[in-house]
Amino acid sequence: MRRQYGELQLALFLNASEHHCARYDSVIVNGNLSWQDRLNNYNLPFFLASTGIFTNYTVRSLRSSQILLLTKMQWRSHYPALSAQYFLSLSPEILSSAITPRPSQKTFQHIYVGIDIWGRGCHGGGGFGAFRALDHISPDQMGLSAAIFGQAWTWESEQDKDGWNWNKWWDYESSLWVGPTTELSEISLPEMEWKEGEEHCNHDPFTPITAFFPRHSPPDPSDIRFHTTFCPGTGLSWFVEGRKVFESLNGWTDVDKQTNIGDMLWPHPTLYWDEEREGKIPSASVQFHMDDAWNAGNSLCVTVSCPGSDDELAAYRPLWLPVQSLCLTPRKTYQASVTYKVNMIDDGAETEFALSLRKLPESQDDIVCNITPGSEQDVANGWTKLIIEFNISSHGDAPSFVCIGVIIAVVTSSPVEPVQVSILLGELNVSPLLSPSYTQDESLIQWADYTRESLKPISGTISWEIASTFPAVNSRITSPEDPIPAWNSQTKIPWFPSFLYFNIYAQPFHDQFNVGKVDEAIWIGTSGAGLTGKHRSFTVFHVNLPFEVPAGKVRFYVQGVSNCGEVMKWDRCAFVDVSY
Repeated sequence: MRRQYGELQLALFLNASEHHCARYDSVIVNGNLSWQDRLNNYNLPFFLASTGIFTNYTVRSLRSSQILLLTKMQWRSHYPALSAQYFLSLSPEILSSAITPRPSQKTFQHIYVGIDIWGRGCHGGGGFGAFRALDHISPDQMGLSAAIFGQAWTWESEQDKDGWNWNKWWDYESSLWVGPTTELSEISLPEMEWKEGEEHCNHDPFTPITAFFPRHSPPDPSDIRFHTTFCPGTGLSWFVEGRKVFESLNGWTDVDKQTNIGDMLWPHPTLYWDEEREGKIPSASVQFHMDDAWNAGNSLCVTVSCPGSDDELAAYRPLWLPVQSLCLTPRKTYQASVTYKVNMIDDGAETEFALSLRKLPESQDDIVCNITPGSEQDVANGWTKLIIEFNISSHGDAPSFVCIGVIIAVVTSSPVEPVQVSILLGELNVSPLLSPSYTQDESLIQWADYTRESLKPISGTISWEIASTFPAVNSRITSPEDPIPAWNSQTKIPWFPSFLYFNIYAQPFHDQFNVGKVDEAIWIGTSGAGLTGKHRSFTVFHVNLPFEVPAGKVRFYVQGVSNCGEVMKWDRCAFVDVSY
């Protein structure tokens, strides 16, 4: 996350690479291991030779000749200020003369002050007290960056307690980052422990980590398609086009499957009237729904609660719910789609659903959203896909920030009775609208292969390659002066197929020559970084096959899911037969 000068920068981890070579505060100039917990002369040469420094975040210990030596350096409240003061004492020539992978003038932002969420030696006690450390690094005080270590604290500190599950973890996780998911939740703060020589300081009540950062929308969808299944990278099941193909008693985790979860929905979704109207606005809540999804492992369940009312207008309550902020180019046309399902609706009520855009609630910019209704179709397993086209108008050509969301209208025959409606949001996509003259290239999986592991029956690695078919050539060219191209290359649009992941299926042969229909194949996993670190491979373990192989032969299918969430049709997929 890059900021202008004076704003806070966050790094969840830093490591050395050709693009970002960061220095950790450990070894000093004489070669000794001595954590400083701040920037000073002992670690300055390393800072100058790198793109940034990650200051030590915790008390460290060493063993030498069986004698435990404990460093006396600990994170104190005034250390960020000391780092800033020392930085300001350095001459501009020193700060700009170092050779780095990306030479640039050093700023406060290149100093990442380490914060340990476990609280080991860190000011504020870690956990829900980590904000106390951020108070001393915040934009309105220091403008330094922060490197946060040990975020798994939200799971690891609670995982052995009775009744712990994914939903309770998410409440804990979101409380740390964005605040409690319910307004009545209370946060238990750790006691402050003052270190020797540390000045006492006061802190406001609990502040979530993201409160220290400005909102940043994803890139313009005309540059990078926006796609999300609202998956936090965890789940209890796996779904393909609304069909549950896998279920786990203990759940699964896979950061490769993590997508945006709707930055306008957390910690509390906010409803607005979709038209000029007075009166109390109904309330809304949102949570991950692990029991049903379109693709991936979950959907978002949005519940709207309407109180009883004797107002005659209450029979029809049109509500606008912002879901995700977007950065858009004025006068460029986009296409958006949402896949949704009505999950629950009280008797005597009906609901109308639409996809729409508005400028951000806090925005003062003069932005107009122009929307063209598109198509609506039932896709599969009770899910519906809604498509719209839109563009925005504003002064100038600079990118503008808006939010995409849903209109949920609640219609009741007797509004005096309270009603609830819940909608499942399964997938959201935003991309540039292609010209009608553009013929979409069709992607396919060109081949699939299998590499057997020696001495291990039915264990090995499936690998594959993708390809794209070229559009048909225009055969109606009448002369060399014909202005219509033989094919529309659309060079500004990435032409080669891009996939989010690949679903892998397996099917046993009945005998050496016959296998069942493809829709009878059993899902066995998805590709990803995984064990191999490769996107286009999948490791098969015999113990994980969900069936016996009486004929000694198995067919494995590879099915792609595109970067806009489209599941590849079977006739574009590939398979490989393996005998044992």
